[in-house]
Amino acid sequence: MAKNKFSEIYEVLKEEILDGKYTSNMMLPTELQLIERFSCSRNTVRRAISQLNTEGYVQSIKGKGVVVLENSCSNDFFLNMHNFKGVESIVEDKKVNTATSVLHFSKILIDNKLSKKTGFKVGSEVYYLHRLRYIDNIPKILDINYFLCSIVKDLDVSIAQGSIYKYIEECLGTKIVSSRKIFKIEKATELELKTLPLNDYNCVGVIKNSVYTDDGKLFEYTESKHTPETFVFMDVTQRY
Repeated sequence: MAKNKFSEIYEVLKEEILDGKYTSNMMLPTELQLIERFSCSRNTVRRAISQLNTEGYVQSIKGKGVVVLENSCSNDFFLNMHNFKGVESIVEDKKVNTATSVLHFSKILIDNKLSKKTGFKVGSEVYYLHRLRYIDNIPKILDINYFLCSIVKDLDVSIAQGSIYKYIEECLGTKIVSSRKIFKIEKATELELKTLPLNDYNCVGVIKNSVYTDDGKLFEYTESKHTPETFVFMDVTQRY
């Protein structure tokens, strides 16, 4: 399934910014130029620019246009609170390698306890996964995933080693449109101490993420356990 047009424009412009085609303090092409380039509506261009604004790549200046913001040049791995991509959103502008190891893969039925935890109805069948996410060959994130079988059909280990979201959207044709996140610090469990290089730390950063399709159906509940050095957030606030 093709991406939304505004998402395509956003991805192209972001890549051009990251690749240096548009450098700090340069103005992006005008709305009319972008409309002509991408053969789309004014609203579609504005949605793409709004996403770039939200993620801190550009700033819209009334009466002038859209300027590329200076990069902080930080080597930190930032979590983007507005992005669905998970580990990909941390490293997309970094020259690093990522990999995923599936430690556990099974189907289970949701009981009362899990229903309260995940939001899935009692009796629902879900895929239950443990995935260890590597950045430059170092384990950084442990994902505990629950995917609803009726929506994420025919999931397997091979798919889980790659991008599950890409599989859902491009192969199954299901749109992912919203999520609700809770951020916490929790004491590390035996599993996390075993799988993550916590060194002298006894805690992990946890993101509890409920994700929904375009018709409002909950299809994923994930708890991502982060080593402290990757539990860093980036947000952009603009004063109007």
